[in-house]
Amino acid sequence: MRPVRPVRVSIVGLLVSVLSCAFAPSATAQGEKKPAKMEEAQRVEAQTLIASVDDFVNGKAPANPLPVKWEQNHFIKAVGDKTYVPFTLAIDPGALASPAVAVYVRVVAKGSPPVAQPQATDKGDEKNKDKKAGEPRSPYAFDDLVFMDAQPSTAGGPQRVRRAFDVVPGAYDVYVAVKERGAAGADGSGGAAGAAGTQKVGVLKQEIEAPDLSGRVFTTSSVILAESVELMNTALPPDKQAENPYTIGPMKIVPSASGKFSTKGAVGVIFWIYGAKGHEATKKPDITVDYKFYRKTGDQETYFNKTAPQELNAQTLPPEFDLDAGHVLPGSLELPLTVFPEGDYRLEIEVQDKAAGQKLTRNANFSVAAQ
Repeated sequence: MRPVRPVRVSIVGLLVSVLSCAFAPSATAQGEKKPAKMEEAQRVEAQTLIASVDDFVNGKAPANPLPVKWEQNHFIKAVGDKTYVPFTLAIDPGALASPAVAVYVRVVAKGSPPVAQPQATDKGDEKNKDKKAGEPRSPYAFDDLVFMDAQPSTAGGPQRVRRAFDVVPGAYDVYVAVKERGAAGADGSGGAAGAAGTQKVGVLKQEIEAPDLSGRVFTTSSVILAESVELMNTALPPDKQAENPYTIGPMKIVPSASGKFSTKGAVGVIFWIYGAKGHEATKKPDITVDYKFYRKTGDQETYFNKTAPQELNAQTLPPEFDLDAGHVLPGSLELPLTVFPEGDYRLEIEVQDKAAGQKLTRNANFSVAAQ
């Protein structure tokens, strides 16, 4: 069988963009000042959300629950040694009175108290002497509060909330509370927020293990199966990154929540390669990426097809590409599905570092249906 021919997300375009902008995203950093003073209505929302998570930790469920679930997350290298974790929440169809929601995210390292008291400033500590009262550093690995609109749903589908956090590698408990805000509006104004107890609140806990993607070892990010990938001229400014957690560097990615694609469409594949070794002669990496597809039938699977290998080396990379400068290798593929029969598939991605004599494999499952 002849290899299927992909329509690639321009690998040259991605690499040139990598050279011109920071490619490691970050979420709101701990200890940074929050923008703008909260309105009173927002303070009420914040107190309710934080109390809802505290109650959830202590075994008390919300009185008026909002049906929300953790749909998916991915792991990508962040600034420094941190791991960036964009995630998606799904809210049951019709559960929200309006798209306006308040979202609180709390990330707690395994073994740490899930509910901690604010740390008081030591007046005798020279390093803290200039800190303002009322600005204690968060006791959690990460926490954030935002007022936003949930994404519109497709026919019969859930509404979605996408956010992100960044943490050092390790095991964590992630607590998320989502509160509907009725007519209060996404900016915190309006009277609906004052109707205490009338809005629904959903709280969940998700355990994650953030991998080490610092580049000390040969590895990759999570594989993202995308509905679409758009290349932008410039990366988003930091204040917009949190609102668009799946916009990575110059790429605006719409991840597939279901892994289901149409025979009339295409599947996008995006990931990043870390820890590649530079070839002694060229000072460039020498990477080969193979994409193989297997069709699944029950517990059995059979080889279906593959694409031509993707080469990332001195001949294909821009002359200025430099691993020592922090440039990152993206793997990418956009594959039309017209030749794929309806059914379930496993994509096997084999990444080989020829310079280091190392190889690794990643897998992603998806399905194809006529639409």
